[in-house]
Amino acid sequence: MSNASLWHGVLPAITTPFTPDGQVDHDFLARHAVQMIDAGCKGIVPLGSLGEAATLSFDEKLAILRTLVKALDGRAPVIPGIASLSTDEAVRLAREAKAIGCAGLMVLPPYVYSTDWREMSAHVKAVIAATDLPCMLYNNPVAYKTDFAPAQIAELAGEFANLQAVKESSGDVRRFAAIRALLGDRLALLVGMDDAIVEGVAMGAVGWIAGLVNAYPKESVVLFERARDGGAKAAESLYAWFLPLLRLDTVPTFVQLIKLTQARVGMGSETVRAPRLTVAGAEREAALKVIDHAIATHPEV
Repeated sequence: MSNASLWHGVLPAITTPFTPDGQVDHDFLARHAVQMIDAGCKGIVPLGSLGEAATLSFDEKLAILRTLVKALDGRAPVIPGIASLSTDEAVRLAREAKAIGCAGLMVLPPYVYSTDWREMSAHVKAVIAATDLPCMLYNNPVAYKTDFAPAQIAELAGEFANLQAVKESSGDVRRFAAIRALLGDRLALLVGMDDAIVEGVAMGAVGWIAGLVNAYPKESVVLFERARDGGAKAAESLYAWFLPLLRLDTVPTFVQLIKLTQARVGMGSETVRAPRLTVAGAEREAALKVIDHAIATHPEV
């Protein structure tokens, strides 16, 4: 696979499955990843926010990468999220990911600590420079309190040839046009919020780091392809069905809600790792209403 095509299509931000006693379920992880690729997804993005990476130990992260690289066996790239509390650990994870056989990296700002461009750029520059792997910058100010502005992204792109893409999750679709105005086609643009996929593709995004794809892989691929090939009108009916589910990706309990959806459609377990707890009460009832309505009204794709 060429570096240019690494960032195209639907790339699942894969959930991390756990056994009932709280260990990583490597057998299910391997099967689930293969299922995603069989449905038409173009790669796998583990160790992201949806992958509960902040609750995984360093060794667990490496074990997950080994499982995925072995399971996909060259069929599709593994592109892990690289995030940690410290820059040193993030750099070490990036280098280990390359050694294991990952094809690219999704570079995040540090967990917890966020300040100014001087410090945040030093962190991501250290990670991008740690290997020669193609990198995608992940901009998610809502989750990580660090906002990489288009001009700052352009600065990084000017310094690092291996920075090839940006995953935009600011919630502001205008960012795509702003990045494109500064950089043209220098960086591949990817949508990082499920409920902005059609809008993002209309603004030039070539890839989708998707969440609900863990429960609905085929539908996600078809939605992306319709938006890419035929525009908003072609995607309209499928998007209308999918949107209530896709909006589950944009709330604080998105991990629990996506795993609940997986469990409901027979694509996984809703087991999460504390401090997360499975959703309960009114939130659970409301979510199940959305999920069950989607199941009952599922369109032919």
